[in-house]
Amino acid sequence: MMNLVVRAGVLAIIMVFAVISPAIAQDNKPNVSADAAVLLDSATGQVLFAKNENKRMYPASLTKIMTVLIALESGCDQDEVITVSRKAASWNAGSILGLQVNDKLTFENLLKSAMLVSANDSTIAIAEHTAGEYDTFVNWMNLKAQLLGARKTRFVNTHGWSHPNHYTTALDLARITRYALTNKEFVRLCSTREAVITWQDSDRKCKAWNTNRLLHSDYQGVDGVKTGTTAMAGDCLIASATRQGRQLIAVVLHSDNRYQDARKLLDYGFKSIRPVTACREQEIIALVPVNGGLNSHATLVAGKTLNVWLPYEQQDQLVREVRIDNEIQAPVRCGQKLGDIIFTVNGTRVGKIPLIAGGEVPKSPWYHLFKL
Repeated sequence: MMNLVVRAGVLAIIMVFAVISPAIAQDNKPNVSADAAVLLDSATGQVLFAKNENKRMYPASLTKIMTVLIALESGCDQDEVITVSRKAASWNAGSILGLQVNDKLTFENLLKSAMLVSANDSTIAIAEHTAGEYDTFVNWMNLKAQLLGARKTRFVNTHGWSHPNHYTTALDLARITRYALTNKEFVRLCSTREAVITWQDSDRKCKAWNTNRLLHSDYQGVDGVKTGTTAMAGDCLIASATRQGRQLIAVVLHSDNRYQDARKLLDYGFKSIRPVTACREQEIIALVPVNGGLNSHATLVAGKTLNVWLPYEQQDQLVREVRIDNEIQAPVRCGQKLGDIIFTVNGTRVGKIPLIAGGEVPKSPWYHLFKL
């Protein structure tokens, strides 16, 4: 990599062409049947695979990811008892829990039924309890989508029953899910394989099995997230899996075989994409001016080695940005942090490491101020 002379307070940007080993220099992207699909790195938000990622699609019950997220972030106690309204009890389309007017269930039981068995009626009860009014809750869903950068998404209901004005994209859903997976209670719910749903005012109960078949399979590391199915949306799935601390999110919409598609995407991310060394510890990155120093410049070196995960087609798109925040004054200690180097791929940050001084720069003696 070439070295830079960086003036203090100025951002320097150069392209980095990482050294690629022959073993991974090949394009083996998966062939998926879904009309739209995305594979996302949960830690960085990096898109590792995309097919029609910005195409407007119907989300079906993938909508419930946002519903449950908003409910969890509302601050409601999960032990609170909710009395089912006539509006919630009257919904009878698609998957339902079979709620009746004045049924009483805890907030947690309704959340479990929404995530595991995709109960549409439960989402209405959740929304009314959380926001006071159903339409207010839907407005919160739309606001949250905008805040998360899901700007091609619009919700008109809490359950995902098809409506011309209820739509999203594979990329937006990936972004929403990435955020949702930072919520521990959401993670617990979306990874639960089975549970018992109980009513508070009677001995009624039912066993709920998660509709996500990947959770019941032997697929290594699977830990979520949600299925969705309607006639207009087709078969949809968002699946997540974690291996060796690395979590990937696969979104497949209107798929001929959603579980196979999700496996292909996750396998591609875990098995075919390999880390590329973006920079190595102590690698010389740039020179920066030092005010009042015995030497006019300090050498910037990488504080540690950084490996990033790059598909073949992204291996020439890694950009590094050297950032020096302030003018540097002598003396400079060896190992002193002087800035950062930020790595991006198509505008998405995939790594950040400190830049440190590679050597000392003593303060210039007083007599250097005088020229003979």
